[in-house]
Amino acid sequence: MTQLAQKFEATIAVQVKLDYLLHLPKSYDSAQDKKWPVIVFLHGAGERGSDLELVKIHGIPKIVEQQEDFPFIAVSPQCPLTSYWPVEKQALKALIDDIIQTHQADPDRIYLTGLSMGGYGTWEMASNYPQLFAAVAPICGGGDPGSAHFMKDVPAWVFHGDADSVISVTESEKMVEALKSAGGNVRFTVYPGVDHNSWSETYDNPELYEWFLSHSK
Repeated sequence: MTQLAQKFEATIAVQVKLDYLLHLPKSYDSAQDKKWPVIVFLHGAGERGSDLELVKIHGIPKIVEQQEDFPFIAVSPQCPLTSYWPVEKQALKALIDDIIQTHQADPDRIYLTGLSMGGYGTWEMASNYPQLFAAVAPICGGGDPGSAHFMKDVPAWVFHGDADSVISVTESEKMVEALKSAGGNVRFTVYPGVDHNSWSETYDNPELYEWFLSHSK
């Protein structure tokens, strides 16, 4: 019997859901015409679940608890317990789009950072939605070097400890080399003798936030 060429087309609606912490700058309400930069933070595997207090343990949510004048809109979603950030990329994209539409967010200054599992999520999101971000900072993560060229126009500052016993520094090295080969704008900071926690020093460094703010789409 002859095989007939056919075409299939359909629209599929996907429902997504994420709980998240939201920090608004101190003068947010009094500066109604101002557009604020946004930092999206992706936590590690240990903070997954349904308790948002876990998200405050590390990274940007910890920083904003200590700094009332943190000058960014900070969005810190929580990954479901049985999932991973690369799997949740559609939900993350929808959340960021919603923040841009419903808050005084500057769409040209959306920054993304994450640690460990969140580092993998940062690479994944930047490779899949490079048009969304002005700059990214993956920490002790990794990704698919074959997809790094998609984000060659997104400035990246990568961090890793060279004694990391959980995720080898080679995971970041492979991504950095792939991005460099693609002509990307990438900085790479390796902490000598540091194990998995390469995020505390990174997020405590004011230079990181200055670097973010130096980039705009």
